[in-house]
Amino acid sequence: QVQLVESGGGLAQPGGSLRLSCAASGFTFSSYALSWARQAPGKGLEWVSGIYSDGSDTYYADSVKGRFTISRDNAKNTVYLQMNSRKPEDTALYYCAKGLLDYWGQGTQVTVSS
Repeated sequence: QVQLVESGGGLAQPGGSLRLSCAASGFTFSSYALSWARQAPGKGLEWVSGIYSDGSDTYYADSVKGRFTISRDNAKNTVYLQMNSRKPEDTALYYCAKGLLDYWGQGTQVTVSS
């Protein structure tokens, strides 16, 4: 069955860097686009970034453009989200999702606070 397992979250100060990982299994990873989304406390789900199946195209929400970078390693069935210049408003539960958002991981918590 399809599984997506996020990791790499934690507590950190504003301005720093953090890399999230999402390990996938149960489907042909290299055939699907992947996305990251987040849900901040008390707010709705926000799409953050997406990457094409072969990594040739990437997309970002305006709120993270220029600060976050999505990438993938199809040999390792893993997608990454590099978070730089973090802000307190980046605090959220971060999820990765397959393709047309039909499968989701359980999420990893990122807290940005001084």
